[in-house]
Amino acid sequence: MKLLFASDTFKGSLTSKQTIDLLTRAAHDVFGDCETAGVPVADGGEGTVEAVIAAQNGRIISCRVRDPLMNETEASYGVFDEDCAVIEMSAASGLTLVPQNLRDPRNTTTYGTGELILDALDKGYRKLSIAIGGSATNDGGMGCLRALGGRFLDIGGRDLDGSGRDLINVSSIDMSGLDERINDCSITIMCDVKNPLCGKDGATMIFGGQKGADDVIKEELEAGMCNYRDVIKRTFGIDPDAIPGAGAAGGLGAALFVFLKGSMRSGIETVLDLIHFDERLKDVDIVVTGEGRTDSQSCFGKVMQGIGMRAGSRGIPVLGLSGSLGEGAMEICKYGISSLMTTVNAPMSLENAVINAETLYYEAAVRMFRFVKTGMDLA
Repeated sequence: MKLLFASDTFKGSLTSKQTIDLLTRAAHDVFGDCETAGVPVADGGEGTVEAVIAAQNGRIISCRVRDPLMNETEASYGVFDEDCAVIEMSAASGLTLVPQNLRDPRNTTTYGTGELILDALDKGYRKLSIAIGGSATNDGGMGCLRALGGRFLDIGGRDLDGSGRDLINVSSIDMSGLDERINDCSITIMCDVKNPLCGKDGATMIFGGQKGADDVIKEELEAGMCNYRDVIKRTFGIDPDAIPGAGAAGGLGAALFVFLKGSMRSGIETVLDLIHFDERLKDVDIVVTGEGRTDSQSCFGKVMQGIGMRAGSRGIPVLGLSGSLGEGAMEICKYGISSLMTTVNAPMSLENAVINAETLYYEAAVRMFRFVKTGMDLA
């Protein structure tokens, strides 16, 4: 029997790699002589670079960039093969980089993300996969493009810095100075949201609150984003509101699509292709996946859905082992997951579950595999 382990990170407790180690130990304890393999996975959010680099035997590159408030910091991205780079925008422009008391999307910028792309270009990488989750920004991607040579000008022809508060002042856009090496690039935008740039479902109104915007700030930024959208439409003949995912990362999705000619793609699908997941399914009898919490949101571009659909389409049963189950969790069984189990074995606080995560996970894996063995014996 051959088993493949591919779980997401359990945020705050277990890494994807740790789940592989624990499942491997439990499988051998229950089945004895069995073949096991594991691969770290992520859905295009936190942990994407780590998962891809581990699977591809790549390496991490660090460089100095500007954080969302334009303070100098160190950020990293991953590279593999000879010309592939995978970048998490959150490494340079993420919400976790901004202290709680300073969170205001009028003041933040994606400039550092542009610097990460620039560093990859300098080092010769031309196939870029860019994960755009977890941003602190609402600048329409202006900061990112400024780092790459783009210009955003006010009515007097003066250069704007490219933070969220500058959106309302954009009068013209000049991409003539954009780094020419972009023309040689293939850019994949890892994005699992479908939000447009503007409107009630747009970048500002849906995501602005989690970045520090109150209702007054949202209205201010929304007016600016609508102005920015209109300048793009007038100058480039493209309506960002017609692009699913344009509103991701505070409008960075729109900028990467319109100005860098990137292609939007599901994060989990991109990651599974980058780690050659389909090839890893050869001769596999059972796949085990999971995440910290499974609920209705797990069916929208998350790891378990992606794993379940890939393996399920080949007739391979997939078991889910998660930290907890929330409302709508069983919906995931429509996407190739055969059944679900949780790691918790009694009523307990989240704190206790995190502290004892390794023990709980291993014991749950043993219980799960014993059920599998019983089924095999019955067969």
